[in-house]
Amino acid sequence: MLEVRDLHVSYGDVQALWGVSFRVRAGQIVTLLGGNGAGKTTTLRTVSGILRPRSGSIRLDGAELTRLPPHGIVALGVGHIPEGRRLWPGMTVLENLELGAYPAAARARRAESLAWVFHLFPRLEERRRQLAGTLSGGEQQMLAIGRALMVRPRLLMLDEPSLGLAPLLVVELFQTLQAINREGVTILLVEQNVHQALAIAHEAYVLETGRVVSSGPARDLLRDPNIKEAYLGL
Repeated sequence: MLEVRDLHVSYGDVQALWGVSFRVRAGQIVTLLGGNGAGKTTTLRTVSGILRPRSGSIRLDGAELTRLPPHGIVALGVGHIPEGRRLWPGMTVLENLELGAYPAAARARRAESLAWVFHLFPRLEERRRQLAGTLSGGEQQMLAIGRALMVRPRLLMLDEPSLGLAPLLVVELFQTLQAINREGVTILLVEQNVHQALAIAHEAYVLETGRVVSSGPARDLLRDPNIKEAYLGL
């Protein structure tokens, strides 16, 4: 589905990604792991068109994405939930969700998509008239995911979705991501909670200083002593 090859990305004169390559197959959950500054967020921002690579290729079902603007990539079925959620706090839950369905194909399915989001997140339906800025942290993360789902994405990218959430909400979040995946949505996940990410992922890639240094089935990396020592504190 998504194939990233030899991706080089810079912020001015500072290079952030050095030849990053990875693949996300349709129906999978794939996680990108690594410490702060490893290049995970840069990778997602480049896939979604926010950043332009110096070189390399990003293909979605064979279509090259590197020359497309962000709205064109969204229209192809890529949803991106950035770190920090980036909601419109002065607008209601419903208004935030409806604005997520701005591509023409998504607008045509807006009612169906709303029903799907409210099924996944009943609390959002209860608070549909409430301002997004007054929601709890967990509810805001639900809304950020719901807004991205209004695009009807084939590929959903999430950047640190569990950041700042209570442990019980983290468990609920990852269960919801698995439910979304079972609905046919492929997921590319950047997540600080390495154990939870590896527990639900099919494949994993480890980045260090902008390079992929390890990859493989998530269950194998979960047992890898180097991963345990570096990221799980074991």
